[in-house]
Amino acid sequence: MNISKSEKLFKEASKYIPGGVNSPVRAFTSVGGTPLFIKKAKGAYMYDADDNKYIDFIASWGPMIMGHAFEPVIKAIQEKVLDSTSFGAPTELEIEVAKIICDNIPSVDLVRMVNSGTEATMSAIRVARGYTGKSKFIKFIGNYHGHGDSFLIKAGSGAVTLGYPDSPGVTPGTAQDTLLADYNDLESVEKVIAANKGEIAALIIEPVPGNMGCIIPEKGFLIGLREICNRENIVLIFDEVMSGFRLGFGGAQATLGVDADLVTYGKVIGAGMPVGAYGGKKEIMSCVAPTGPVYQAGTLSGNPIAMVAGLSLLQHLKDHPEVYTELDEKCSRLEKGIRKVMENSGKPFQLNRLGSMISLHFTGDPVVNFESAGKGNNESFKKFFHGMLNEGIYLPPSAYESWFLSNALTMDDIDQTIRACEKVISEM
Repeated sequence: MNISKSEKLFKEASKYIPGGVNSPVRAFTSVGGTPLFIKKAKGAYMYDADDNKYIDFIASWGPMIMGHAFEPVIKAIQEKVLDSTSFGAPTELEIEVAKIICDNIPSVDLVRMVNSGTEATMSAIRVARGYTGKSKFIKFIGNYHGHGDSFLIKAGSGAVTLGYPDSPGVTPGTAQDTLLADYNDLESVEKVIAANKGEIAALIIEPVPGNMGCIIPEKGFLIGLREICNRENIVLIFDEVMSGFRLGFGGAQATLGVDADLVTYGKVIGAGMPVGAYGGKKEIMSCVAPTGPVYQAGTLSGNPIAMVAGLSLLQHLKDHPEVYTELDEKCSRLEKGIRKVMENSGKPFQLNRLGSMISLHFTGDPVVNFESAGKGNNESFKKFFHGMLNEGIYLPPSAYESWFLSNALTMDDIDQTIRACEKVISEM
């Protein structure tokens, strides 16, 4: 496979951009080699600078549920951009997107648009603190909630990939308000609460983590958290930047039957555009300025181009619930195929899946949290990643990331991916 243009572009980018990339996991640090520079994408396929074609299993890290350059979204953007790219003033589109979220997510009475998932989670924590008058919050080891200072304590994904679980620049004062618990372990949560009685404002969690691979919540875990938060007057925050509108139109809350007090969303509500949102119960969200004293603002919040793109995607998903059935069928086929390949190979593995999120781990032990995810053989993953890339399959360049399927994938794409997996595994 010729990647000479990507190599040249990466060399040039490294002169002007730290590490040559604008988000660390893109640098291929965990897997080695040269990151591919993407030129275009359509449907389930991406094309790099050298015109190599790949079946895409990243979907821009989740939001491209209908695939790249989905025609209703592109058409809406093209029409709206003629009215200007930004106003810094309210638009009717903001109401329409907010309405579709509030009308279809039972726990969300009010929602505030922001510019990214990171901004959404940062704001949600601030609101919880303002609402409760308490300062500390609980996060789970390996859960990634963006790059806000408070969250870069035992984060998953890129922070772990690069070997910096605690980022320099995060002050001791900030870190001391972040309390850590183990995912899928209610006892660890109870211990943290007992040691910080009456001081905890919020508990934030990825209900289905995607930044230590796809991790499935064990039976009773999320319900147990809901009960604990009720008992201790702690605001329960679901970070659905990855799972929102992907696991179903109601996200993880509807799929798993647990309502949060606050929920955060990312680029899915902008069909891949830079946007986010946080919302929740009216009593809590009424604390947000200008209604309440908790300040948060942004010139680009509710940007009309992002809003019209998101509205187009969300309305399509709402009108076509069969999308989720089709996604589940495709991911189920992929799971069964890869499982058969791995079982026949005799290599140790774990395959986790929920809906259209899936991850392969090169370990014989169940992967249920950050510690068990870390037991995977990263050397095996490197070989697997590059082998699949050479076969035209674009996977996340980190063993700590979930794969995301789009409904643009065909069953032939799935079968081709399984055949590629069989070839690569047999050569490892």
